[in-house]
Amino acid sequence: MTKTGFVLANLFHKKTRTSLTLLSVVMAFVLFGLLQSLNLVFSAGADFVGATRLVTQSRVSFTQSLPMRMVPEMDAIPGVQRVMYQQWFGAVYQDNPQIFAFAVDPERLHEVYPEWVMPEEQWNAFRDIRTGMIAGKLLADQYGWKVGDRIPMKSSIFPQKNNSKDWEFELVGIFDGKDEEWRRQTAGNIYINHAYFSEAALFGGGLAGIFVLRLEDPEMAESIATLVDARYLNSSDETKTQTEKDFQVGFIKQLGDIGMIVRWILFAVFFTLLLVVGNTMAQSVRERVPQFAVLKTLGFSDNSVLAFVLAETLALCAIGGLVGLGLATALGAVVAQAAGPMLPIAVDGRVWMAGIAAIVVLSLVVGLLPALRARRLKIVDALAGR
Repeated sequence: MTKTGFVLANLFHKKTRTSLTLLSVVMAFVLFGLLQSLNLVFSAGADFVGATRLVTQSRVSFTQSLPMRMVPEMDAIPGVQRVMYQQWFGAVYQDNPQIFAFAVDPERLHEVYPEWVMPEEQWNAFRDIRTGMIAGKLLADQYGWKVGDRIPMKSSIFPQKNNSKDWEFELVGIFDGKDEEWRRQTAGNIYINHAYFSEAALFGGGLAGIFVLRLEDPEMAESIATLVDARYLNSSDETKTQTEKDFQVGFIKQLGDIGMIVRWILFAVFFTLLLVVGNTMAQSVRERVPQFAVLKTLGFSDNSVLAFVLAETLALCAIGGLVGLGLATALGAVVAQAAGPMLPIAVDGRVWMAGIAAIVVLSLVVGLLPALRARRLKIVDALAGR
């Protein structure tokens, strides 16, 4: 029998216990893979590579609006094809606050987001009808909306000039996405005409929450972002310009310090795993004390016995860890496809490197004490049952 075969035979000498422990390790590393990929999303720095659009917001927070006079100034920046502005409306429909409603300029929306697909006559209606509204196809299907419907809507933020938070819009168009990824995003989006909003709202007219800059050349993204922020530095309207992906991650971060929450969950998972695997290895060594004594009697050195126990622990953690990371990679792809750009997670090489490092550390931590006990074992005491 080879040394590898000997290690595996010892590892599975209690098949039920080993199988259950392996299952625990697999599940722990599935969680590790998904959570670590999520942690990387929230801890990553700005990434301008391949960006076709930039988002400019107030340096303080996207909840602080910026003046509309910035629109022509940004339009004039070399490399900027078109600037769109939008204001968060805070829509509530039938007690559902999960609708993403924005007041926008219809023509600028059409130019900056060609990914939204809608008949041209509906784009024209959205431009010409001041009380017009367009809705994502999945959202319209959910509520049974049809073009021409009058949609009553509340705003949790902006009352009208008569102090009523009740608004009504005419549904003039239903937009779809250009592909499956963009179609999924039509489940919660509506747009209203910014000109009407600015005229009818009690406050907030002449302001926008964010500006979206469509670029002529993605290679210019970082330099344009730097130029925009430098232009308004030390003014009363300092800005922060980033890619759409980074803005969306920042939007989610408003819910709390997601990175810290993820790290604490990872700590809890691995502390529990440490106890489970450590207990398994301790029991295994206790049960095989006579076997280790026989190995030493046959001429195996103390260090060889120590190496066998560490190899068993490494095999247990490696098998479970690699299977878990493989499952996490597959699940991560499914989650990323479902979430789209709002949550761009990926169980990539960085996650795998961290996972392999965790396997090695876990193996040493849980295997070292049982291995040292086996190494210090005296043949006479072991065979005598002491």
